[in-house]
Amino acid sequence: MKIVVGLSGGVDSSVTAYLLKEQGHEVIGLFMRNWNDASVTLEDECPWIEDSNDALLVAQKLGIPFQVIDMSELYKERIVDYMFDEYAKGRTPNPDVLCNREVKFDVFLQTALSLGADKVATGHYARVQSFTDERGEEIYQLLAGKDHNKDQSYFLCQLSQEQLSKALFPIGELTKPEVREIAAKAGLVTAGKKDSQGLCFIGKVRLPDFLKQQLEPKEGEIVEIFSDYEGFHRELPLFSSKKEELEYLSSEMRYQKEDGKVIGKHQGVQFYTIGQSKGLGIGGHKESCFIISRDIENNILFVGEGHAFPGLWKKVVRINRNEVHWVRQDKALENGETMEVMARIRYRQGLESALLHQYEDALYIEFENPQSAVASGQFAAWYVGEECYGSGVIA
Repeated sequence: MKIVVGLSGGVDSSVTAYLLKEQGHEVIGLFMRNWNDASVTLEDECPWIEDSNDALLVAQKLGIPFQVIDMSELYKERIVDYMFDEYAKGRTPNPDVLCNREVKFDVFLQTALSLGADKVATGHYARVQSFTDERGEEIYQLLAGKDHNKDQSYFLCQLSQEQLSKALFPIGELTKPEVREIAAKAGLVTAGKKDSQGLCFIGKVRLPDFLKQQLEPKEGEIVEIFSDYEGFHRELPLFSSKKEELEYLSSEMRYQKEDGKVIGKHQGVQFYTIGQSKGLGIGGHKESCFIISRDIENNILFVGEGHAFPGLWKKVVRINRNEVHWVRQDKALENGETMEVMARIRYRQGLESALLHQYEDALYIEFENPQSAVASGQFAAWYVGEECYGSGVIA
């Protein structure tokens, strides 16, 4: 089989290419150059140069063809512009999920297929399996990686059946230590290289600096809300329907400046996210203060003290109908149907027991236990067993 590997210059994609070559496949290494501006990265040098050099050394070691493809314009259009737009609206996007849907398994995949490839492989800790249903159709399953500490199925939660049919994740059956051991034994230059952090194919960035390229700083007030705020102690109203209850519990609590006390200044609400505690410049508290709400129109950040602060928790999240994506389309809910699942609202979060409720205009995820720091714009993903059934953007 002819397989194009997205060689990123890291150990995971290096071992991916090595394993496929060992299995006898015809392997081609492609490095995606997605970023040109080093001014906002935290590394001393533009990371893509070092990464592409490492990817080249791995390709040479394995004796496979290698090429760098410049996708920076497309990346800016589909990912960076989307990020700016979302932050300007006061939402918190996840560019890595978008990068997989829009870049790696769309344009990059099409590039690979144009080279005559049968499949595209990446160094994700996830697995793909397939089976034939009773109608004779092949159904592809997105499964969690065997290494639960590194499972990256969440980042792939927006992929379609068509995209999964062309995807390979050879290290999904391995643990990270096993991957490093294979790389060391194979003499790959990336064996001891640290995992990359930050934005997909950009690296670790100063997010405020990054956003200030297009979003203007604007000084505003930080208002502290206290735990005796009356909104936290109101009795729940009587609901005429389950839908009404879910809508009420998923809606964001709105605060006014008068509800609390001004305790500081900030440089623009768009540079902060729900649940953030660092970089606020707030002192004089026993516990850290966390952002619980952002008033975009009036440029006010609302904060509360401590992890257990009531305004930081929510039991239901809403996903608008047009933002719901089913990896397993054959499992999609109809209006009025429910499904027991395990769900998460961010990467690195353990899966939590929840119930999906599908209505005409929205899907609601009702968690068994309240969730902390729910941020609109992030992706919620839901699973049955080890399989990711679907995902959606939190409203």
